[in-house]
Amino acid sequence: MVVAEPRRSEGEPKEPKTRPWQEVPIWRDVTETQWNDWKWQAAHVVKTLEEARQLVTLTPDEESGMRECAKYFKFGIPPYYASLMDPEDPNCPVRLQAIPRIQETHFSGADLHDPLYEDVDSPVPHVTHRYPDRVLLLITDYCAMYCRFCTRRRFTAHEHGAVPIRDLEPAFEYLELAKEVRDVLLSGGDPLMVRDDYLESILKRLREIDHIEIVRIGSRAPCTIPMRITPQLVSVMKEYHPLWLNTHFNHPKEITPDASRALAMLADAGIPLGNQSVLLRGINDCPTLQKELVHKLVMNRVRPYYLYQCDLSEGIEHFRTRVAKGLEIVEALRGHTSGYAVPLFIVDAPGGGGKVPLQPNYLVSASDKKIVIRNYEGGIFSYPEPDLPASACPDHCARCQTDARASREGVAGVLAGQRPNIVPLDTLREKRRPRKPIVSVEVAKAR
Repeated sequence: MVVAEPRRSEGEPKEPKTRPWQEVPIWRDVTETQWNDWKWQAAHVVKTLEEARQLVTLTPDEESGMRECAKYFKFGIPPYYASLMDPEDPNCPVRLQAIPRIQETHFSGADLHDPLYEDVDSPVPHVTHRYPDRVLLLITDYCAMYCRFCTRRRFTAHEHGAVPIRDLEPAFEYLELAKEVRDVLLSGGDPLMVRDDYLESILKRLREIDHIEIVRIGSRAPCTIPMRITPQLVSVMKEYHPLWLNTHFNHPKEITPDASRALAMLADAGIPLGNQSVLLRGINDCPTLQKELVHKLVMNRVRPYYLYQCDLSEGIEHFRTRVAKGLEIVEALRGHTSGYAVPLFIVDAPGGGGKVPLQPNYLVSASDKKIVIRNYEGGIFSYPEPDLPASACPDHCARCQTDARASREGVAGVLAGQRPNIVPLDTLREKRRPRKPIVSVEVAKAR
């Protein structure tokens, strides 16, 4: 028998609805206003085993992980991101990224404390200068969420917070002198987990340096604590264009209505958005899932930028896949979806080698008359080379020789005639040779 509910008289106040988060005991009395306040979220990050037990049914592996991993790396989940976890499924892709497991205490023989040599390539504190025209500026070691696969866990494992502006002055002075730098990437920690006025003071200081053309921000806040993207923050950021933001979604489940609203605010302010995912075993190492992720991203005006092979940081080997899995994912995307939805698959070479893009081989063969290529379907095609001189840009192009923007490092420098070869200096053959003074190509030509 269906019992009709009593009719509510007109004007009678409605009974308040229970919000989803209020079903969790520790958040029972949290109002909607509090929940949507990023400062409340940051102040109530889940940090203890006791709190985690109220959110999910912890496995023995997770219980041990939370006890033991605190010795090596911080644990913290914003309430918003914690609410996305499946409380009963230990293989939930959000839960796997947020709650430690005992595998984190295993350091493999390949693990490195600073796998990307960011500290080695640091000319002054808080700056990494690896590529010719751009630098990384680390402004905080604080994150709202401490991802279990963090590549910079040696840095974010501390509790220092935002770097005082006065302590960043040597970095700004370095940038003023490094005229070749045109692009600065703010990172951390999460550079959006600072006060608006602090972020503005950094953006303003960078904009005072004439040769810096682009400022980028790398932040996972739109994913893990989207409430941080406020009208006030966006109004600060849009004053310092050209400004780009790369965010970090790893799974379609993370693209919620709250995250979509945050991304829309940024895009509507004219801030170009990119996404940098990490390929993670058991979380997103599926070509079909990756296609769903990139489609959701482009629907939110976010360009899939990089798909990273998981780095060699200490304690995260259990997240790593084989490189072949990344190539398989690219094969499943290239030609099967829009080109702008296909991220570059990147291996960040250990020892400071930098980002190396990998992709399936589409060049089958080549001669001086044609190349043979394959397409995504496996079809084989020939492409004729032009019956013309090789290039309108000659071997010793005046612009390539004199323009300050010309690429002079690495293989690009060899192709441009800036240097005749690149020879490793630590081979036995080189060690046998008598050392001669290094003569530049230009000096050699003059002789």
